[in-house]
Amino acid sequence: MSAIDHALWDISAKALGVPVYQLLGGTVRDRVRVYLGVYSAPGAEQLRDHCAAAHQAYGLNAFKLSPYRADIHAEPWGKVITQTVDWVEEVADLCPDWEFAFDAHARIFEPWQAQQLGNALAPFHPLFFEEPIRPENIEAWGRLKSQLTVPLATGESLYSGFEFLRLLQCAGADIIQPDICAVGGLLEMRKIATMAEAFYVPVAPHNPMGPLATAVNLHFAAACPNFKILEYRLPGTAAFLGRDLAQVDEAAGYVKDPYLPVDGYLEFRPDRPGWGVEIDEDYLKTDRYIHWERKLPIRPDGSTGYT
Repeated sequence: MSAIDHALWDISAKALGVPVYQLLGGTVRDRVRVYLGVYSAPGAEQLRDHCAAAHQAYGLNAFKLSPYRADIHAEPWGKVITQTVDWVEEVADLCPDWEFAFDAHARIFEPWQAQQLGNALAPFHPLFFEEPIRPENIEAWGRLKSQLTVPLATGESLYSGFEFLRLLQCAGADIIQPDICAVGGLLEMRKIATMAEAFYVPVAPHNPMGPLATAVNLHFAAACPNFKILEYRLPGTAAFLGRDLAQVDEAAGYVKDPYLPVDGYLEFRPDRPGWGVEIDEDYLKTDRYIHWERKLPIRPDGSTGYT
C-alpha cells in the first residue's frame, strides 16, 4: 500500500510539474533536520572521531546510538547499567556540542529494566530513548512513560492510525516514530501526524530504508507542523564506521541523485517535480539494493531474545 501510495503522489506531482510537498499545501519550514544512526563504534574516542567526520562532511550534529555496552542477556543487569552510564558519560564529555539519542531496539522484555535504563540515561539529556520494550502491549507504554524522566519514543512497529491513536490515548510516547513505508504511505502518515499534534506529540519518522524513503519523508516533513527530526541512514554518508564519507555506497545506487545533508539539514528541490529524485531502474534489476531485516539475539540458555 505504501509503495502504491508513494507512486501515485509522484505521478500526480509530476503531472503538474511541482514537488509533492506543494500538493500538501506547501512547506512549513525551510529545511529538514536529520540525525545519523551510528551503531558500531567500539569506544567513545572512535565514536567522537566518526561523528566529527560526519559533522565536517555534512554538518551533522545529532546522532543515534545503541545504549548497550554489555550483553544484556548474559551479563548481570547491574553491570549492563553501570557500563552504559560510564560510556555515555565519556561520550558526553568528548562530544559536548552534539545531541545523542539511544535506540534500545525493543530488546528489553521487563518494563522495570526499561525504566532503569532510561532513567540512567536521563542525566545526559538525550534527544530521546527509543523503543526499549515490545510494542504489542500499548498500555504498558503508558505506564512506562509515567515512570521515565527521559523523552520516550516509539512507533516503528505500529502499522495504522488506529494503533497510534491507542498509543496517544495511553500517553505512551513523548515522540512518535511511524515508518512511512510501513503505515500505508504518505496519506496515512499525514493522518497519524495530525492525531499526534492534537496530543502535543511531535513526529520523528523511522527511516532506515534508504534514499528513496528519505525523499518521501522529506516531503512529509516539509509540510508537517509537528515534525521534530528525521532519521538518516544512507550508506556511505557516515552511516557505518570505516566508510569513505565522500562516497555514496553501492547499495544505495538505485537513486541517482540522493538527498545529502548540508549543515545537518536536507534541503528542498523546488525545481524538481515529484519526490525530487530519479530512479535507476536498470540498477534495480541487479538486486544490489538494500534489504533491511531484523535478527533475533540468542540468550545463554538457547532461547531467542527480543528485537
